[in-house]
Amino acid sequence: MKKYKHIYFDLDHTIWDFDKNAEETLLELYDSYQLANLGLPSASVFIATYTRHNHELWADYHNGKISKEVLRETRFKKTFLELGLTPELVPPNFEDDYVNLCPTKTNLFAHAHETLGYLKEKYALNLISNGFKETSETKIRNTNIGHYFNHIIISEVIGVNKPDKAIFEHALSLGNANKQESVMIGDSLEADIYGALNFGMDAIYFNPNNLPKPADIPIQITNLNQLTALL
Repeated sequence: MKKYKHIYFDLDHTIWDFDKNAEETLLELYDSYQLANLGLPSASVFIATYTRHNHELWADYHNGKISKEVLRETRFKKTFLELGLTPELVPPNFEDDYVNLCPTKTNLFAHAHETLGYLKEKYALNLISNGFKETSETKIRNTNIGHYFNHIIISEVIGVNKPDKAIFEHALSLGNANKQESVMIGDSLEADIYGALNFGMDAIYFNPNNLPKPADIPIQITNLNQLTALL
């Protein structure tokens, strides 16, 4: 591996365990909204259906195809309608309750704190998130990870999303970094990995589910603590 000086991390699905936190939230809301009585007898099917729609819509958001408002208005509506609810039965406040509750969850991927603590002693750590400002700040605050990072770059604040090279340019300029001394670590092939590689910066693919790795991705990890041996 090269001798890096600057490391850039993604937040959701890389440090903050989005799917686990979302599952906890949805289970709570499934019970509080009594969705079984509305005709959704399986919490697991509800969660799986939502997860699929959410991932698809976030991919569209990364690529600038939809707005934040469309993402939030659509993901649960699509889920409820696909599972057979009629429009008048779709709970109108479900999205708001989800957005308020989910960011307060504190599940991180295994070894997040110890890995970040180890790397902070050797590198300038930074965060680049395509998340929304308020929810990202809540996640960072509640999990006590903000102190690891010199700069926290949130796409909604900057006005451009990964994989656009402009957000990488902005991130590097904040720390007077150059591409050759920098590496991006994230779970999204399109936003994090190809975004960085196409920008001319190295990248490490975080692949905790051990999905098939594309041949053009140079390196991957399946657990954050593997970074302590690599870097």
